Amino acid sequence: MAMSAARENPGSGTPTLEPGERKGPRKRDQARTAALVILAVLITLFAVLNTKQVKVEWIVGSGKAPLIIVIVISLLVGIILTHFAERRAAKRRS
Repeated sequence: MAMSAARENPGSGTPTLEPGERKGPRKRDQARTAALVILAVLITLFAVLNTKQVKVEWIVGSGKAPLIIVIVISLLVGIILTHFAERRAAKRRS
């Protein structure tokens, strides 16, 4: 079990930071959070702008659906197929 570099200050109940340690979020964490917020805004805009109904051709018929739903379902199918392909390749290597 790893121990934290910060030690508790006797009697105060607050950790004492080692020299060079920072208290609070690091720049990398702040950058990651900012990137996730920007990505969420872009995805939301993408969804709002792609609500137009499109004709979807299936093997045995056709139907209509919002374009964003078609895109999201395609993305999810791709993620699932990639996951199983990577698991299968990992089993072959071991």
